[in-house]
Amino acid sequence: MADRTILTKSTAPGGYAAAGVAVTMTAADVSVQNRFVATGKELVVAHNTDSGAHTVTITSSTDPRGRSGTISAESIAAGAIRVYGPFPLLGWVQTTGYVHLEANSALVKFGVVVLP
Repeated sequence: MADRTILTKSTAPGGYAAAGVAVTMTAADVSVQNRFVATGKELVVAHNTDSGAHTVTITSSTDPRGRSGTISAESIAAGAIRVYGPFPLLGWVQTTGYVHLEANSALVKFGVVVLP
């Protein structure tokens, strides 16, 4: 399998910003899936731009106590936007150093927002 497509991050403007920031939204890569470098301060925005429901999966890793909590094929209604995270490093970062995510359609757009 080829490397997952890396998502571009946007940084939240913080508490005293005079303006908002645009969030870079990228179509889900259905063939090789997606990933982003994890710092523990990221939110994932998933926007289903289609007229029918689609699913999103965000794969957890096992934490030191043996727990995992994959968000598995969660359905997102047509036109809906969901926000996930932030994702602590323990329990979400894979051995590659990335958080792995996927959708079952390229009509789902992903954005990653780093909290200040």
